[in-house]
Order: sequence, then C-alpha cells, then structure tokens
Amino acid sequence: QVQLVESGGGLVQAGGSLRLSCAASGRAFSTYDMGWFRQVPGKEREFVGVISISGSLTFYADSVKGRFTISRDNAKNTVYLQMNSLKPEDTAVYYCAGTRGYSRITAREYDYWGQGTQVTVSS
Repeated sequence: QVQLVESGGGLVQAGGSLRLSCAASGRAFSTYDMGWFRQVPGKEREFVGVISISGSLTFYADSVKGRFTISRDNAKNTVYLQMNSLKPEDTAVYYCAGTRGYSRITAREYDYWGQGTQVTVSS
C-alpha cells in the first residue's frame, strides 16, 4: 500500500510559479506510475499529467502542456509538479495519485490518492 501526502500549494499571482511535491510512504512507490489531477468545486477531478515508473515518459493534458512539468525522484519517494505561467483557471485542489498503467488519464483508474493541496492563482 502507498500513502501519499501533497505539499507546496498556496496563493500566487498570474504568471507566477509553484512547485508541488507528493511524498510517498512505502517501498512500492517505485512500482507505480504517478499522476496529478486537479479539482474545483462542482466539477469532476481533471487529469493534469502522468509520469512513468522510471520517469522517462510523461504525458500532459492540453490545458497545461508547455507550462507544467512532472518529475520524480524514486530514491526520495517523491513526485513533483512544477507549474509555470500560472493562470487563474489553474486554481484548484491538486492531487497526486498512483496507478499501474502509464496511459491512464481518468481518476477511477488510480488506486492511491493524497489528500490534496490548494493552489490559488490571482489575476
């Protein structure tokens, strides 16, 4: 089993940057592809991006492509989401999640979830 804890959220002005971290407990972290999702009240959880087990492959939603970057450090059991050129529409609670299947982009396909961290982008 994997337990996930996100951190790094906060308030930032449009055009700014934030880096989110997701720390995992347990030895199984390096056997999971790791995704990031976000959610605003009243809407479904939205796929942001995913990184493969080795970190060599990444895939992003069109809405964040070119602005967000996912990386991971398996030695530290941590996955990161670097967010640049932030826009007010990026405001959401951001979640990291684990799955076994790099191509998975829907929330129901993920097995483990963190509690989320709030990102607010002011205009």
